[in-house]
Amino acid sequence: MEFILWILAVILVISGIVSLVRGQVLWGIALIIIGLLVGPGGVSIFT
Repeated sequence: MEFILWILAVILVISGIVSLVRGQVLWGIALIIIGLLVGPGGVSIFT
């Protein structure tokens, strides 16, 4: 389960960075914050 959360967090953060580059600042920041919260190193919403 921890590995799946880590993969999901990486995908969210990468998507957020891509959104920032494309000019969607709010959406990009939101994706990065959600990715950091979901990741095993952050405050996971599943624990």
